[in-house]
Amino acid sequence: MKIYETRTAPNPRRVRMFLAEKGVDMEYVQLDLQKGENLTAEMRAKNPLGKVPILELDDGTCIAESDAICTYFENTVPEPTLMGTDAKSKAVISMWQSQVEMALLLQVGMCFQHSTGYFKDRMVPVAEYGKQAGINAAKYLNILERRLELNTYIAGEDFSIADITALCAIDFARVVDIRLSDKHTNILRWYDLVNQRPSAKA
Repeated sequence: MKIYETRTAPNPRRVRMFLAEKGVDMEYVQLDLQKGENLTAEMRAKNPLGKVPILELDDGTCIAESDAICTYFENTVPEPTLMGTDAKSKAVISMWQSQVEMALLLQVGMCFQHSTGYFKDRMVPVAEYGKQAGINAAKYLNILERRLELNTYIAGEDFSIADITALCAIDFARVVDIRLSDKHTNILRWYDLVNQRPSAKA
């Protein structure tokens, strides 16, 4: 098995953290996104969208999308569980994972793409959209602040994939100057706790 990725990008980091929590060793193949190495015919055959990360199994099967890759390993390496143990916990974790991904990570990503022009050779940056996406991401931090006032981790009392996604989003958000502040007391408590995990260095 191998994973095609770009080490500085947030989605590949999500998968690296997940696999580090599972204790899975993996071969990582680095692609230069700015040079478009992810857009070659060879890589498009592995993922038509030309996005990373991509997991390539030993039989040649390719699985793209971070959630899909993590789900594969949740099912093949059950312990420690990061996506829930029963119907209720799986649903709650899935809910928070989806919200963090859509309302925080995606908004940060859109802010980056449309504000910096990093991919202007393959897309049309819309500065106003980038600005609004950044505002949306910052607003969602207020929701996380309230949530973490009542819970140790985002989905409850157990560390989960939702925490991985949130950490990667918050760290990447610094690139577009979205940062935690003193008013985020509960997020800062959570952030310090999660950063003590070895997987945070993955």
